[in-house]
Amino acid sequence: MTTTADLPTTADLPTFTVISGEQVAATLEGGEADVVALVRETYLLHEAGRTVNPPSYFLRFEDRPASRIIALPASIGAGSPVDGIKWISSVPSNVDRGIPRASAVTILNDPVSGYPYACLESSIISAVRTAASAALAAQVLLAGRPGPVRLGVVGGGIIARYVHHYLLASGVEVAAAGVHDLSSAHARAFAGYLERAAPSTPVTVHDEVADLVRSSDLVVLATVAPEPYLTDVALFAHHPVVLNVSLRDLGTDVVLSAVNVVDDVEHVLKAGTSVHLTEQRTGDRAFLAGTLAQVLQGDVEVPADRTVVFSPFGLGVLDLAVAKHVHDTLAAAGALVPVPGFFHEMSRTGS
Repeated sequence: MTTTADLPTTADLPTFTVISGEQVAATLEGGEADVVALVRETYLLHEAGRTVNPPSYFLRFEDRPASRIIALPASIGAGSPVDGIKWISSVPSNVDRGIPRASAVTILNDPVSGYPYACLESSIISAVRTAASAALAAQVLLAGRPGPVRLGVVGGGIIARYVHHYLLASGVEVAAAGVHDLSSAHARAFAGYLERAAPSTPVTVHDEVADLVRSSDLVVLATVAPEPYLTDVALFAHHPVVLNVSLRDLGTDVVLSAVNVVDDVEHVLKAGTSVHLTEQRTGDRAFLAGTLAQVLQGDVEVPADRTVVFSPFGLGVLDLAVAKHVHDTLAAAGALVPVPGFFHEMSRTGS
């Protein structure tokens, strides 16, 4: 039975802190190995049923069909518990305005009182957890294959940049890199980033996406494509590893020809993803080999002589884990600045 002694007092209630993107970036810089390890741990906790990760909720607009805002509520109940939600918008036309497509915040809630105690700028957190997930998958799925790899990136945006950074930080050896983007200007700009990030690695801008796929051992799909455009199975005859970060680029024939690994079966089979379309076509899920956590645990073996596709829908528990890591690191350094008076009405009966 819960008694009044078990309940939080006013003194126990958390203060509220706003953490800027500048603080987030500074906290995460140089800690890539720690973040990848945290993402790995969180995937395993999720596989063990020690998290709560409801379906994402999509807010869409009839007058702005290309735009959306997504809510990702989640809870981690093991280790250092935390509840919370990421609220992330995607407005592709922002790119034409000269600003990033996505913007986000994450709210962290205290599991005891339920009170929110931090709001973090989370476009960086979202990009980092996505990149760390992709890098972890690359480490695991490239095992047993000869290296270094020829890397091909489709889509020259922020997510692609973070994925490339985390691949290098995770020890993926890249012999050559290629990029394709529907915008030749964006492709050239991303090629410039690749050259600065790894000056000794040759970089090629591919005018045709088919040429990039054919010449790559590791393909990163980081676009905003609403429907499949890579539909020719023959493009994948050399059996690359494909990090299908943007989820909707691959046709169903390509999916059916590959070994398919996902982050969460129930989450990824929705919203018109390539694997969702494949389930609708086949009427079953037999084409899925399993989850990345099952591969990590040795429950699923991934062959080195077939095309392997990793399709991560993106789990809110990863956002929470990384956001809490940032918050706790700043707290330990004494760098948090609470918002005075944020919780104002603290007496049930008035004062």
